[in-house]
Amino acid sequence: MKLREPMPELNGATEWLNGQVSREDLVGDKPTLIHFWSISCHLCKEAMPAVNEFRDQYSNKLNVLAVHMPRSEDDLNIDEIKKVAAEHDITQSIFVDSEHKLTDALENQYVPAYYVFDREGKLRHFQAGGSGMKMLEKRVNRVLGELESSAE
Repeated sequence: MKLREPMPELNGATEWLNGQVSREDLVGDKPTLIHFWSISCHLCKEAMPAVNEFRDQYSNKLNVLAVHMPRSEDDLNIDEIKKVAAEHDITQSIFVDSEHKLTDALENQYVPAYYVFDREGKLRHFQAGGSGMKMLEKRVNRVLGELESSAE
């Protein structure tokens, strides 16, 4: 997916955990962070506390959506997904992408992966890997800064 492309529709979830959201729920009001993770991904679990801290710190300014992207048959166990989500305090909506519908729509190949969309739903930043929270925070703050300056 290229920068400035619109957020795809959130279609194809095999299940939603913590409540379902639509593209319409996420676009128009505030920026959105979509993060991909998997129960078999060690880096994802290591990054989760930082993602949760981020989610809580920006709770009034940023939508956060988790996408569970399976990497093997073992990752399709919904009870295990629920268990790991609870263990890692993933309280935001989780799009369970067992058929890779949203994964394909975003052309994502990685976990963890992070997509930052501005409030109009245009992709502004993408990164993958476990070490990128500082850069992610910078990008989100840039998008939030645009929001605040346009409100003045």
